Amino acid sequence: MKPFDFKQCVNILKSTGKKAKNMRELRAGISDVTDESIFHHTYQYFLKEKRVLEYTNDFAQWTGEILKESILAEQLSNIDPYTFKSITDLRIEILRVVDEYLSKFPKTRPALPGDEFYFNEAITLISPVGIQAKNLAEFLMAIKYIDLESIYFHFYEARIRPPEEVDDFSNWFEDALDKKELAYKIRSVDPFMHSLEATRKHIIEKVEEELKRDMEKF
Repeated sequence: MKPFDFKQCVNILKSTGKKAKNMRELRAGISDVTDESIFHHTYQYFLKEKRVLEYTNDFAQWTGEILKESILAEQLSNIDPYTFKSITDLRIEILRVVDEYLSKFPKTRPALPGDEFYFNEAITLISPVGIQAKNLAEFLMAIKYIDLESIYFHFYEARIRPPEEVDDFSNWFEDALDKKELAYKIRSVDPFMHSLEATRKHIIEKVEEELKRDMEKF
């Protein structure tokens, strides 16, 4: 049986030199910046230590908290990046939502000086944690103490990795441990609805339930 090898990722921020002080400038920036910048402000939003659960990407958070355009912020937050096959498709959908809003509300308020949106990219470094799990009990012990960056890498970022495009945890439960029901339960945890720490707790809860059932069989 192949053990589960825990890894983690660390982001090193890099400025693109682009910024926006209103909705039209944000729209222009979204259209022009690199795929890496779009990726950082959407997928990697979930890696933020103080992520606001009301939002699902940096564009939505800035639009809601700084520009006070709550309707548009909600619409942007309804975009699930994990349903898109490419950054190009995701970018197109973000622009469609923004354009539709601007066609109805062309006059949006500007950000105050110092509250501009800064477009960034991130260089992602992936490294092994040095912890392996060969069974469910060892996995449970590890998942309780690994860094949140490891939770993000295996539960969030893995969803866009071909060919499986599912989280690493449930994939290992199903393929290595033949625990399809547990895998299904892990996949049912909605990453949009929880912080990284809350996601960890949900995973722990489901694994503990599975271990309890295993013990009751003997």
